[in-house]
Amino acid sequence: MSALEKIGLRALRRMDPEMAHGLALRGLRYGLGPKTGALTTDRLKTTVAGLDLPNPIGLAAGFDKNAESLAALGDTAFGFLEVGAATPLPQEGNPRPRLYRLTEDRAAINRFGFNNEGMEAIAIRLARRPKNRVLGLNLGANKTSDDKAADFATVLRHCGAHVDFATVNVSSPNTEKLRDLQGKAALEALLGGVMAANDADIPVFLKIAPDLSETEVADVADVVRSSGISAVIATNTTLSREGLQSPHKDQAGGLSGQPLFERSTRVLAQLSTLVDVPLIGVGGVGSAEQAYAKIRAGASAVQLYTALVYGGLSLVGEIARGLDALLARDGFASVADAIGTGREDWL
Repeated sequence: MSALEKIGLRALRRMDPEMAHGLALRGLRYGLGPKTGALTTDRLKTTVAGLDLPNPIGLAAGFDKNAESLAALGDTAFGFLEVGAATPLPQEGNPRPRLYRLTEDRAAINRFGFNNEGMEAIAIRLARRPKNRVLGLNLGANKTSDDKAADFATVLRHCGAHVDFATVNVSSPNTEKLRDLQGKAALEALLGGVMAANDADIPVFLKIAPDLSETEVADVADVVRSSGISAVIATNTTLSREGLQSPHKDQAGGLSGQPLFERSTRVLAQLSTLVDVPLIGVGGVGSAEQAYAKIRAGASAVQLYTALVYGGLSLVGEIARGLDALLARDGFASVADAIGTGREDWL
């Protein structure tokens, strides 16, 4: 991390978290972010759901909700990007404050509630996206919708032609009754509608919660096998507060960051024994070692977001370079060779 980035992060962490987030995005658009381009080596190149990635380190949804900073993010070391979540109609989300730093835990709690400018505004920006980057869109549902399941299909139909993959997000804890759609029957119906709306014929991913029981994970796996889903993102934020130290630990919302690492990786490993589609590991990735652990637990790629609050965007390149070194150390010629080789440690 450069001295300038350290100063910038220190200044941002003194501000209200949501204001700091907005300023970070604005700084990117003004050219203040890294311009390394996607970091790659022969070992790091990989393919997930038919998408060729220069490296397996992705940006998780939520950082750039409205697809405002695509060009700047395209200059970073990420191997792929995911923006959103986008809903059919614009919505303000939940009242502020709704984002909390848990510095002592290197974590965050948010209860944004899918705040975004809506699919029409987002689609205009997606149409101007960098063409040399793998880009996905997280699909969401409006809080006031009478048919939340149909909202996902609506966004995909409107925006699908402008992205390389889309993610059905039924795992956010901040929209009432959304997680109910992870139940087997509801999920089957929802995904059936989404797949029917996939006019652009792009890979569709499913993002699940880390708070599912073994039986619920097995039910999700059954639906994945029968639905045509191309990959599963495991996992979203957790409602657990186990082991937290921060004074903000009792705030409502989803917890992300370091405390999520073990919980999300165990769900990932369990799911990897039940499905044949690629898995993308999310939750607590803040180092090359943690990215490598997710891959060895069964992930084909990983995503991160909260770690950027503490490590800055230069962290992405550090993780990619470190992952390349770890693969070389253990004699793996590629990311694909390492997938699942440490799964038993998590089961």
